[in-house]
Amino acid sequence: MNRRKFLLGIIAGGAVVGTGGVAWLGVGSSKIPLTIDASLQALDKLMSENIMALGDWNLYQIFVHCAQSVEFSMSTFPEHKPALFKNTVGKLAFAVFSEKEEMTHGLSEVIPGAPLIEKSEDTVYAYKRFRESMVKFRSYGGPLAEHFAYGSLTKPEYERAHAMHFYNHLLEIKPTS
Repeated sequence: MNRRKFLLGIIAGGAVVGTGGVAWLGVGSSKIPLTIDASLQALDKLMSENIMALGDWNLYQIFVHCAQSVEFSMSTFPEHKPALFKNTVGKLAFAVFSEKEEMTHGLSEVIPGAPLIEKSEDTVYAYKRFRESMVKFRSYGGPLAEHFAYGSLTKPEYERAHAMHFYNHLLEIKPTS
C-alpha cells in the first residue's frame, strides 16, 4: 500500500489498522519508549544477533533509509507534499500514529526525492550511519526541517516519529537462528 493511499484512507476511514511489534526485540506499541535512546538500544541489540530482512529491501537499504529520515530532519527533506496535505492529512496521520504509539507505512517506499539506495551487503556501514544519525539528532540543537508529509514537528515529536519509523521497519527484520 503506498503512503498516499494509506493517508487518504485515514481521512476516509477515521482509523489506522495497526501492526504488532517484533517480539524478539520487545518492540511495538507500549513495550518500549519512543525515544532515540530506546531506539539505539534496540538497534544495538539487533546488530548483536544474526538477522535477515524479509521484505523488498535488504538490511543495508533499511538502515540507510532510516538514517536518511533522521539526517533530513536536521537539514531539509528533498521534496514535500503540498502544504494543504501536510496541514490536514499529514498532521492527522502523525496524531493517529502518536496516539497508537506505532507507525505503518510502505516499508519499501523511498523518501520523496531522496537519493536511490542501491543494494549493498555493507550492513555494518549502514548500521553505523543510522546509529550516528540518531546520536547526532539526540544532541542536535539547531532548527529542525519541516517533515515532507507531517509538516512542522517539535524535537520531541520528531524523536517519536524516528522511533516509530524504525520500529515499523523492524517488522521486516528477523533473526536467522
